[in-house]
Amino acid sequence: MAAQTEGRFGLQYGWTLGESGWNVGMDANLLKLARVGVHLSVKDRDLATPPASPATGDTYIVATGATGAWSGKSGQIAVWSGSAWVLYVPRIGWVTYIEDEEKLSAYKAAGWSAGVAI
Repeated sequence: MAAQTEGRFGLQYGWTLGESGWNVGMDANLLKLARVGVHLSVKDRDLATPPASPATGDTYIVATGATGAWSGKSGQIAVWSGSAWVLYVPRIGWVTYIEDEEKLSAYKAAGWSAGVAI
C-alpha cells in the first residue's frame, strides 16, 4: 500500500513492510517535525528578501511582497536547509515565537496574529 498523508500536519504514514521509497517519506517527516513541528521559532517576520548569508536552520515568516526565492510565499515559514530555502504553508493554530519582537504569534484564517509580548 502506498503511503497516505495525515490531514492535520501533512506527515506520511502507512507504508507496507519493505516498500521501496519509504525512507524518503520518513526523512521528510523527520525534517518537518524538527523544523516546524516540535518548537517553531522564527528570527523575523518583516523580511521580504531572503538574507544573503543565512545559517543552517535559520527560520523566518516570509513578509508580504516577497522577492527572490521567497517570491509568492508570503506568510509561509522559510527554513534554510544549508543549501536552499524549504518553505512550509502554516496551518491554523500554529504558534511561533518571533525572536526579534519577543512575541508569540498564532496563525489564523486571516494570517499571522499581531502577537503577544512575553
